[in-house]
Amino acid sequence: METGGQTFQHRAFSIKLWPPSQSTRQMLVERMTNNLSSESIFSRKYGHLSKEEASENAKRIEEACFATANEHFEKEPDGDGSSAVQLYAKETSKLMLEVLKRGPRLKEDNEVAALDKSLAPTETVFDISGGRRAFIEAEEAEELLKPLAEKGNSYTKICFSNRSFGLDAARVAQPILESLKNQLTEVDLSDFIAGRPEEEAIEVMKIFSSALEGCVLRYLNLSNNAMGEKGVRAFDALLKTQSNLEELYFMNDGISEEAAKAIAELIPSTDKLKILHFHNNMTGDQGAIAISEILKHSPELEDFRCSSTRVDSEGGIALAEALSTCTKLKKLDLRDNMFGLDAGLVLSKSLEKFIGIKEVYLSYLNLEDEGTIAVSSALKESAPSLEVLEIAGNDITVKAAPALVACIAAKKNLTKLSLSENELKDDGAVLIGKALEENHTQLKELDLSYNMIRRVGARCLAHAVVSNKPNFVLLNINGNALSDEGIDEVKDILKAAKNSLDVLGPLDENDVEGEGEDEEDEDEGEREEKELESKIEQLNVNQD
Repeated sequence: METGGQTFQHRAFSIKLWPPSQSTRQMLVERMTNNLSSESIFSRKYGHLSKEEASENAKRIEEACFATANEHFEKEPDGDGSSAVQLYAKETSKLMLEVLKRGPRLKEDNEVAALDKSLAPTETVFDISGGRRAFIEAEEAEELLKPLAEKGNSYTKICFSNRSFGLDAARVAQPILESLKNQLTEVDLSDFIAGRPEEEAIEVMKIFSSALEGCVLRYLNLSNNAMGEKGVRAFDALLKTQSNLEELYFMNDGISEEAAKAIAELIPSTDKLKILHFHNNMTGDQGAIAISEILKHSPELEDFRCSSTRVDSEGGIALAEALSTCTKLKKLDLRDNMFGLDAGLVLSKSLEKFIGIKEVYLSYLNLEDEGTIAVSSALKESAPSLEVLEIAGNDITVKAAPALVACIAAKKNLTKLSLSENELKDDGAVLIGKALEENHTQLKELDLSYNMIRRVGARCLAHAVVSNKPNFVLLNINGNALSDEGIDEVKDILKAAKNSLDVLGPLDENDVEGEGEDEEDEDEGEREEKELESKIEQLNVNQD
């Protein structure tokens, strides 16, 4: 990889990153516990989690994410385990956010109600997902599910996640669930058959499906069950009766082409669907085409996730075209697929229709410059309230920077911008920095790591994030080519402003030698710096 006459060479490290030590895992649990129980924008909106509930959730999240990342590492070992670490961190953040948005369970409310019979909650959650992941057999199931069997209970939401049901336990649950058919509105059966032989797991799913057949659900989560087509069809009795679903989750389920077709076939109606997630499956092009048929009949859809699903150009085009009917979208996540240019161009046409969209995740789609230009131009003309834009890993060069910058400049509500793992270099970084310097007071995170950026670009980004951004928390410029002098300049800029060095992300993968340290390189760097400074002075970013 070359830039500015310099050759970038990645140095080999022998440090093994995976698996993390037990002390590291425990530290993460403690940190999550503090975050889940502390004052935040979510706690103010959804309510505080008690320390006990926060601790239980933190342990459950860490165990689940460790298992997912470890399975990934065993299937696709990459030497040092960096990809497993990234997955571990990403999934942990995702599940933490889900818990925060869900708010505290109503356990404490129910305890108050037990003391004061006049306080009878009209909506109650029954959740056995806390604690360690474990197998459940008949005797334990009878004890755990006792509250559901009580006459006159008001449970409308049940969560059996993180517990693995065997056949005997499923038979205990069956009559109890049948008795609740007329009151359940939300059912979470994610990760409820883990470790069971396929034949037993399929039979358990059929029992639950039959027991819940006819429920009028608004929320159904069947994630993390390694279902495949057999698993989907095991739930046919339940799925065929769901015409009022608003939220549907099939994440990490081994959803193949055939399984996706089965889902599209079995669900009778999706005209009320608002959230549809298919993350981390092996859906492929034909599966994506099946999912696109669901999208065509989901005019109320607000949140669509089809990330890490092995979708190439044909499937990407089908999804992009179908999304044009989902004009109420607020969040779109298509990360980690191989859409390519053609699908990117079709997607740009649909993006023009998403007036209310707030979060767009298009990283690792192989869009390249032309696709990025089309997407950026579409978003510039729509999405006035855009808050999050992630478009990392798309081979974006400075050629696409003007269109990208014009889009960014127009989005005054941006809180997070990620352009990591591209090739924007100093010229692109300078343009982006100047676009963000003014009128982006809500910005919290900026990620331009691994972009071949040197001292001048980094300095411009530092200036941008200290300019009237009171809530800014993270500047990630790791994996670039900053000299020691460049790093010092960035730190000085941050110190001089109200921002502290806390906002600067790690620089452990910075290629110090990438910029060069000899006299000839210094002279060249000075010439480039003067040239870029001249460009900065003449720069006029269109923010209309």
